[in-house]
Amino acid sequence: MSILFQETTIRGLTLRNRFVRSATWEGMADAKGAPTEELIQLMGDLASGGVGLIITGYAFVSEEGRGGPRQLGIHSDELVGRLREMVREVHSRGGRIVAQLGHCGIQAAYNLTGMEPIGPSPMEGRPGRGMTLEDIERVRLSFARAAKRAVDAGFDGVQIHAAHGYLLSQFLSPYFNKREDAYGGSLEGRVRLLVEVTRSIREEVGAEKPVLIKINCEDFLPGGLTLEDSVKAGEILVKEGIDAIEVSGGMRLAGPKFMPSRLGIRHEHEEAYFKEAAKEFKRKVGVPVILVGGIRSFQVAERLVEEGFADYISMSRPFIREPWLVNRWKGGDLRRAFCVSDNLCFEPAQAGEGIYCVTERRETKGE
Repeated sequence: MSILFQETTIRGLTLRNRFVRSATWEGMADAKGAPTEELIQLMGDLASGGVGLIITGYAFVSEEGRGGPRQLGIHSDELVGRLREMVREVHSRGGRIVAQLGHCGIQAAYNLTGMEPIGPSPMEGRPGRGMTLEDIERVRLSFARAAKRAVDAGFDGVQIHAAHGYLLSQFLSPYFNKREDAYGGSLEGRVRLLVEVTRSIREEVGAEKPVLIKINCEDFLPGGLTLEDSVKAGEILVKEGIDAIEVSGGMRLAGPKFMPSRLGIRHEHEEAYFKEAAKEFKRKVGVPVILVGGIRSFQVAERLVEEGFADYISMSRPFIREPWLVNRWKGGDLRRAFCVSDNLCFEPAQAGEGIYCVTERRETKGE
């Protein structure tokens, strides 16, 4: 049996294989942020398709942190009931699911929220303001309360979104964080909010539930977060109770070449573009490492685990076209994922129309 289909555990949570569905913006929640039947069915299909661990699309922890239309929310107690239905659907099909908690920070969709975006510091050319200490405390509480809602809804754990230029990523990055108080300057200052958020979440979820984090290995921006600082931040956060680290990198601001979801992955040598960074995390952090970033081939995924680059293989775009990909590979059909990495799938999602593989639909209709 391939190492990819081994049963593993993360803080007592048993996973049937090493495949993770990386958090994906679905654009399928209702206006309040509650899961629709469409989103619940999508999560169920991923579970039926064999994914070991499903990570939800990033759920905003407060209204000011919303990033776009029909985004999943976890900012209000009134959402717990529908979130619970989504969790039950996944569990009924043999899957496991964690809620990704996030705040868009200075990148928030103020046209939707009607609220001024906030970040560690003002950013030239963008609306928004630097956060006060009261803002920071409010954000910490928002993450903690969101984690409590995740537990109440039955999620198997939570993942903190600290990548891709969103709020916690902004605090980590000297490109965004120009603060001169205890939350800026040195790495210890820039990671402070993340430490406080991690501690608060651990208090809410207890000792039994895993707490994961998604982090940029690098920002790929001048003066941005470096791999060295990112790994050190990972080491600090593991001491605070982080159970696994998903390694990603970049953001839209860095340009197409350095986006988290890169275009035109056609050959094996183009896959797993964060693998060297992931191996550095593996050497230092002492907890399981989840690698995301352009993995399309079973053989590549298998080698990444066998050769010690990562413990888990995380994918997003391939599962949009093939939610059953894991079962296809397990059944012996080892052709690479059918995803062509054109990123057209994100357009309907970000427009609030719900995510789907645009290319597959065009092919099916003969367009």
